[in-house]
Amino acid sequence: MSTRKVAIVTGASQGIGAGLVAAYRELGYAVVANSRTIDQGEADDLATVAGDISDPATADLIVKTAVERFGRVDTLVNNAGVFIAKPFTEYTTEDFNTMVAINVGGFFHLTQRVIPQLQAAGGGHVVNITTTLVESALSVFPSALASVTKGGVASATRALAIEYASQGIRFNAVSPGVIKTPMHPEETHEALAGLHPLNTLGEIADVARGVIYLEQSPFVTGEFLHIDGGQIAGH
Repeated sequence: MSTRKVAIVTGASQGIGAGLVAAYRELGYAVVANSRTIDQGEADDLATVAGDISDPATADLIVKTAVERFGRVDTLVNNAGVFIAKPFTEYTTEDFNTMVAINVGGFFHLTQRVIPQLQAAGGGHVVNITTTLVESALSVFPSALASVTKGGVASATRALAIEYASQGIRFNAVSPGVIKTPMHPEETHEALAGLHPLNTLGEIADVARGVIYLEQSPFVTGEFLHIDGGQIAGH
């Protein structure tokens, strides 16, 4: 088995995901990067897999690529997600199906397939990117379906941390506030910054630092790390 560690990052084409790919490569990891539409760039420490994370076949291909290219898997970052903010009664069945398929299904299919690889490596780490809104709702930002889906994954983080602790596999979650990414047009930044007590938007680097902290902290499992400008504390 190769000694170079290998991380899988989903939702990796832009924003937080792209920042995480760069952070793990900087740490000396080889990375398998996935999103629906990802530049097919390859390097000796990078493989890309284009595909919808809600499809179990995509999860199979991601793990197969990691093993064939790099020989192992040590870390999975479940970053892919979709956020649809609507008043609860305005959500459509399509909205519901989309959010469940990506936020829950993507997490389920890939994590289930990665765990045997982590067991083979003698341990490993799974980080789930969720959102502070699942614990601290905002009246100006209706987010019930995010709470159902990302909140479910957050709860599963602790259940899995306990289930696999004796095997040396850690599970943690990072709960960002609003992060400055291409998803948020510049004209919205001021209003979004006001959602955080620190009155600023987070940077992609803030989230990457948090994930890498958890990566390098072997005594930390079942933890939710809030990178949210104080939003979890109150408003």
